[in-house]
Amino acid sequence: MDYSKLQNGSDIRGVALEGIEGQHINLTESACRDIGRGFALWLVQKFGSKQGLRVAVGRDSRLSGETLCNWICDAMVQQGLEVTNFGMASTPAMFMSTVTEGYAFDGSVMITASHLPFNRNGFKFFTAGGGLEKGDIKQILTYAGSDETTGLAAGTLVNGEFMDTYAGILADKIRAATGEEKPLEGFRIVVDAGNGAGGFYVDKVLKPLGANTEGSRYLNPDGSFPNHIPNPEDHKAMEAITESVNLAKADLGIIFDTDVDRAGAVLSDGSELNRNRIIAMLSAILLREHPGTTIVTDSITSTGLAKFIEEKGGIHHRFKRGYRNVINESIRLNDMGQDSQLAIETSGHGALKENYFLDDGAYLVTKLLIELARGKKEGYTLESLITTLEEPAESVEFRMNILLDDFKAYGQQVIDELTAYAEKQEGWSLAPSNFEGVRVNLDEAHGNGWFLLRLSLHDPLLPLNIESNSVGGAKKIASELASFISGYDKLDAEKMIAFTK
Repeated sequence: MDYSKLQNGSDIRGVALEGIEGQHINLTESACRDIGRGFALWLVQKFGSKQGLRVAVGRDSRLSGETLCNWICDAMVQQGLEVTNFGMASTPAMFMSTVTEGYAFDGSVMITASHLPFNRNGFKFFTAGGGLEKGDIKQILTYAGSDETTGLAAGTLVNGEFMDTYAGILADKIRAATGEEKPLEGFRIVVDAGNGAGGFYVDKVLKPLGANTEGSRYLNPDGSFPNHIPNPEDHKAMEAITESVNLAKADLGIIFDTDVDRAGAVLSDGSELNRNRIIAMLSAILLREHPGTTIVTDSITSTGLAKFIEEKGGIHHRFKRGYRNVINESIRLNDMGQDSQLAIETSGHGALKENYFLDDGAYLVTKLLIELARGKKEGYTLESLITTLEEPAESVEFRMNILLDDFKAYGQQVIDELTAYAEKQEGWSLAPSNFEGVRVNLDEAHGNGWFLLRLSLHDPLLPLNIESNSVGGAKKIASELASFISGYDKLDAEKMIAFTK
């Protein structure tokens, strides 16, 4: 097969199990073995052809995980690598295995497909320099499609354990920041792991720090995901953790995605802490620690968030969608001498300068717990940190399919022509410093908000985000757009047009 079709940005993803109509397995045994050989070749090319390169492998709770792990581990051993299988792990932990003293693996592999359905799976790759980039994945898949081998003698495979060490790093950070052995004593904190890999956080972090975790849900790994999708953006998932907080009268609720590189939270009053709200809270914390720092976000954050960050003394740098995009932009700003402590998407992917710019949901939660304990000492709550955040009255998204094979050219044409159109419309103004698609602000008479039309990173569609500060404003903005959008017969805007009726 053409292995390039398995590339998903800076990851590899595919179908590993039958069970969904029309989706057939392409992460076959031969594909996984070839990918393992491809990664071995990539490592040898990066570090020089030598025996003894060390690689760690972990997986989330997916039903296909153990089988894929066995295949890729065996393939890498055959190419001369010294492989350690950590079994159940989180994506951030697999990166940390490359930089933690006593481990310091040359590379690591995480077997996961994040929040995708049970039949999907994939691979993420790391070195001590961070997650591999798109070009690296392309090279690995090119190697996978070749007959090339490392030519090294076979390596070894052993089982190992790292999650205790990783959890200890997080717990020790909270102890060091608070100066207490059990800083969470007296707090009730509930976790919803969605039957993914995040259940460790209860027994290995929260309980040793003194927290009462009664009321936590779905901590046991189960790759069929019987309760809800492990995804902080999923409505049903957020309903589940909110219910847990309310029933337990908890001080904080935590929800992880499958491989724990994302997190969301629910405050003690039952309000959700995700999207713009979690960005605001982390910004408030980091701007106290690093006054004037730049917060890099994706393109669909609200105007209220930008105002909040500026009022806290920070700089809001709205960039492109895609967690690697925001991380790399934050790194670029730092390299240019502009301090940027946080890169975060509204999806919950967040990376801090202090933590290797690693998108780590457990680390973000750890920052919240430090603040929770600090607030108890100093007489404030987590809720109080974001009371001045202005939130939109309405927010909607439409994902409009492009009905053409050459969808990128058509999508860009729509965006370019909308940009020119927007410049001529009364009450419309193009947003300054926009890095993705076209973002337009509309005055009170024309909807009192903004819209962003952009081209999807991977799929043949144009997502349209609309926010308004007035009830009924989103419909008004959509109505203003309808006459323009309806002129494109290769764009499926049926749902957006129906919204205006």
